[in-house]
Amino acid sequence: MKRFLKLFSLSLSICFFTFFVISEKAEAAEGDTYSFSWLDPDKEVFVLQNRKFRKAGRLHLNVGAGLTTSGAFVDATTFQGRAGYFFKEDWGFEVLYSLNSGKENSTATSLRNEGSSGSVPFRRIVDSYIGGMVLWSPFYAKINTFNTIIYLDWIIGAGVAKLEETNNLIEFTTTPGNDAATTLSHTGVMWDTGLKFYLNQNFDVRLDLTVVHYKADKAVRNGTPESVYYSNWDLAFSLGYSF
Repeated sequence: MKRFLKLFSLSLSICFFTFFVISEKAEAAEGDTYSFSWLDPDKEVFVLQNRKFRKAGRLHLNVGAGLTTSGAFVDATTFQGRAGYFFKEDWGFEVLYSLNSGKENSTATSLRNEGSSGSVPFRRIVDSYIGGMVLWSPFYAKINTFNTIIYLDWIIGAGVAKLEETNNLIEFTTTPGNDAATTLSHTGVMWDTGLKFYLNQNFDVRLDLTVVHYKADKAVRNGTPESVYYSNWDLAFSLGYSF
């Protein structure tokens, strides 16, 4: 699943790059026209860029839930709240709080039961994170399906977050069977890619992939721990309201 999400993220990045290159070469605004030599000279083809739903100058709130898709030994869920504001149609900012809940999964249980004495899987369970992002949303689409037009925006965000996590470092490194938890805080880089589907002028639904990259010491039984990067991937569905 994690590999699939990474491929999905890479595909979105490629699409983003392609759109950026194309927009640099041929920008189209509302009211722009194209000239086609094979048409009647008196005819003009207009670029349909008018948006039915506008974001500029509007505050939005979103509440939703989803799954944490990272962590080989953990099954987790996420409950998210978002508040943001677009000061231009394409640019805005957003504050996000995520309350996560996780537990060891069947993979961890199987590892513990292997052999005569069993093994100890090291896992980090993200408890929560809070952060802020700058939002960029230059792409929108209209989809006509079942005689209904669906309007959506593609939103991309990047910022920083503070993350709280709990791990079993004591059990893994020194005392197997001791389930005393170690709680740590980390500051990391957060990014988000989401699709916002409009229901009407005020209500919408969003599908967001939110990722936090943070640096923490790698658990080792012998030797000096080294700092490595960990990632938390949350896929969430939310209901939103714009004022």
